[in-house]
Amino acid sequence: MHGIAFYIGLGLGLALACGLRPYLPLLLAGALSRAGALGVSFPPHHYHFLESGWWLLVVTLALVVSYVVQLRLDPERFARFSAEVVGAESIAAGALLFAGTLAAHGDASWPGLIGGAAAAALSASVATPVIAGARARLSDRSAREALTVYLDAASLLLAALVALLHPLGYVALAAIVWFRLRRRARAGERYAGLRILRR
Repeated sequence: MHGIAFYIGLGLGLALACGLRPYLPLLLAGALSRAGALGVSFPPHHYHFLESGWWLLVVTLALVVSYVVQLRLDPERFARFSAEVVGAESIAAGALLFAGTLAAHGDASWPGLIGGAAAAALSASVATPVIAGARARLSDRSAREALTVYLDAASLLLAALVALLHPLGYVALAAIVWFRLRRRARAGERYAGLRILRR
């Protein structure tokens, strides 16, 4: 796997995975970089910390804290926590992984900061309302909490698939854009139907 197109696909896919939940994609990318596997690596100096032991420990602690917070907060406050705190972490993680991926292969990293943040924000904008709607429909607390586990699993799966086959990052982007457009179209149809009923 060679060429800038492959590494853009890798960085893009990792950023999209972070938009779902940032912790496991960060851990996977760091572990693969430490092992020198699947073309995932971070260069010395600016982005090398993404594979360092202290950084992976911090990410692990953040993952644990996110689950502790979920157990202690009521659903409404946890939704705000997810949207604000985890959302910010997702965007930052996406920016770092995309930028680090580009820098590792001798390319300018700043487009990765912008593109990674945008990709993570796009992914989060699709996942957040879906998960929020599912949580609102579930009356059982354990079932609501399990959604976070599923979201972590989905983020890990996407990151692993993109690491195995870098161009899947483009496929993931197309799928997320399509899903977002479909949701917007359905919302527009519902709004149009309500306007007709009011007449």
